Amino acid sequence: MTAEESERYRAPALDKGLDILELLAGVDGGLTQAEISKQLGRSPNEFYRMLDRLVRRGYVTRIEGDRYSLTLKLFGLAQLHAPVRRLISYATPLMRDLAENSKQANQLVVFDRGFAVVVAQQEAPGYWGISIRVGSHIGLFDTGSGHVLLAFRSPEEREMMMAENARLNEKPEISPELFERLDQIRDRGYELMPSAQTQGVFNLSAPVLGPDKRCIAALTVPYIALVNPNGGPDISGTMQMLLKTAQELSELAGAHMQLERP
Repeated sequence: MTAEESERYRAPALDKGLDILELLAGVDGGLTQAEISKQLGRSPNEFYRMLDRLVRRGYVTRIEGDRYSLTLKLFGLAQLHAPVRRLISYATPLMRDLAENSKQANQLVVFDRGFAVVVAQQEAPGYWGISIRVGSHIGLFDTGSGHVLLAFRSPEEREMMMAENARLNEKPEISPELFERLDQIRDRGYELMPSAQTQGVFNLSAPVLGPDKRCIAALTVPYIALVNPNGGPDISGTMQMLLKTAQELSELAGAHMQLERP
């Protein structure tokens, strides 16, 4: 494309928005409107409406009153495409084996634009089990999957995930003890908690980690105790199966992610 053609097809507003996103992606701690305009060599007034739209659409957040920083929305959008499809393809046979051996259902959950989202589900092989539809949004603060997704991220990423959820949820219920619990989950390597939604169910959740040890997904068994003597392992045995499966998926997904890096 010639310089003349390039100029003809310019979209100034889009260029301005992309300039802001690319600038914020390269700094820690965010920038003020004045700092953004200075680094991009334009008047602060040129960026007011653009920043307002980026905040309203969830790509940028305001921190400390007058500073702007990127959210994880772009990360979430990217996750929904090829990386997540590949992750599901790796996970499906492992999740199927886990369901057969544990006699329990299980699901794979990722963080996407403020929510924990179910991207894969395996039914229990018997009559009884807890099923959650693929595509369902589940709680970030009151589920095992949500706790694991938060626990195995850096404090900065965790803060951004919570802020993104708060923008979409008018009254997020965050208990004062949550941060202490997240640290405990990270230390022991899993979450085990009574379901906040269904009586008699326990959330068993383990992280699927990338090569950098950041959580890319949560693998969760909604455990129910079966009366049938052939109903499968107890909750402790099921947890060991879950941890083994999550470790296998982490190694598989991590190896492929490393191979795909330039």
